[in-house]
Amino acid sequence: MSDIFDELRAALWSVWHRRWLAIAVAWGVCLLGWLVIAMIPNSYESKARVYVDVQDVLSKQLGIAGDGKEEILRVRQTLSSAKNLEKVITSTRLGEGITERGALDAMVGELDKKVKVTSEQDNLFEITAEIGRSDLTDAENAVLARDVVQKLLDILREEHVIGNRAGISTAIGDLDRQLDERKLELEEAEQRRLAFEAQYPDLIGGSDSLSTKVQQSRTELRDVDANLAAAQSALAAISAQLESTPRTLAGGRDATGPRAALQQAQTQLAELRSRGLTDNHPDVVATTKQVAILARQAAAAGDDAGGTPNPAHSSLIAIRSERQAGVEALQARRAALQSNFAALMASQASEPTVAAEANRISRDYDVLRQNYEKLLQDREALRTRGQVEDKASQFRFDIIQQPGVSQKPAAPNRPLLLLGVLIVGIGAGVAAAYAISQLKSSFATPQKLERTFDLPVIGSISLTISEAARKIERQRLVQFAGACAGLVAMFVILLAIEIVSIGTIA
Repeated sequence: MSDIFDELRAALWSVWHRRWLAIAVAWGVCLLGWLVIAMIPNSYESKARVYVDVQDVLSKQLGIAGDGKEEILRVRQTLSSAKNLEKVITSTRLGEGITERGALDAMVGELDKKVKVTSEQDNLFEITAEIGRSDLTDAENAVLARDVVQKLLDILREEHVIGNRAGISTAIGDLDRQLDERKLELEEAEQRRLAFEAQYPDLIGGSDSLSTKVQQSRTELRDVDANLAAAQSALAAISAQLESTPRTLAGGRDATGPRAALQQAQTQLAELRSRGLTDNHPDVVATTKQVAILARQAAAAGDDAGGTPNPAHSSLIAIRSERQAGVEALQARRAALQSNFAALMASQASEPTVAAEANRISRDYDVLRQNYEKLLQDREALRTRGQVEDKASQFRFDIIQQPGVSQKPAAPNRPLLLLGVLIVGIGAGVAAAYAISQLKSSFATPQKLERTFDLPVIGSISLTISEAARKIERQRLVQFAGACAGLVAMFVILLAIEIVSIGTIA
């Protein structure tokens, strides 16, 4: 520990012994550094904040809304592209004097380092430009930074509002051309299909359609057979009922006799059967038994058969005629279905090649029709999107913070640089004094002399200074203090100038 202390004492003595060299080097380094700082041009920064609204209700309802996050990512990636930066250069003062492509590319690369597009949130991002050219004044640099950001905003608006509409118009034109081509192909396919159908009407739709028609015809024939059987059964039932119903009603003096009761029971039975009740129904069974009993009673009574026409008999005749007509219609329908079914089976069995051709024609026509309808839907969706974006754009850009002319330079930080130069200058002076001391063959302490030569040191002689020498030494100390104070004062003056100049643009 004592050795370290001795080394520190020796270093401080060496520097102090050559303090004028140290202060001279410090003055030289500081003046040179401060001069370099003064020559650095101020860089001014301008920024704008943009909010992208992707919540477009109308576009979502129409089913034409895209992914807003992808659009925001594309904006952030392409806004500072070389193409857009080239537009910025050619439309601002950055492009003055640039006539060659190489110089323009170099300027694009330089501007790319000074323009930043950063995301603050999912829908909010910031555009920043920092400009500091030595051939322009501070005011011109501040205005140029604002102009660069404003031009980027203009490009953003052009590409994503006007550009979207132009892209939609181009896409609609391409779809119109494709629709014209598909329309011609579809018309040709339809003509082939119509000609084939006129020649082979049973094979319309191909073999799959033919099989479907055979199955449908078989099902219809089965249903008609079932309906015909039910109709014939109903006709037989009404015919049997008609045979058991007398044509006339008894018209004697005894209106309440067995014959009248029988006619009433028969009428009631006819009404039950006309309602569609079967012979097994309890009411029909009971009424039938009643008719049988009354018939025996009327036969035993021996009443005359004369009387008026029976209305139940007339009603049953009308019902039988109606059911007879239904049976005949079903029979005609069955005959037609059997003929159609036989023709379909013959076509399916005897025309396999034609059926394959029908398949191909039908398939080609369906594919062309589906493609044509899909193109129509796409075109209408694009037209709707264009109208929506004219009135309520799918991606609405709101400029939250307009770019402005900054009053403070963004760089360099001159106060910090001035302080850094002062520290470096003092350090350089101390280092220079210490380095010179190491080149000399003198020793600051007896201990260092003893360690260097590995010999015992008997003693040391103190320096005796006269009163005149002390006076001279005090004067030199005052002069040295003045030199140090002057260096610090120079730093303070420069720092004050920088502080006062901040916020003022010439």
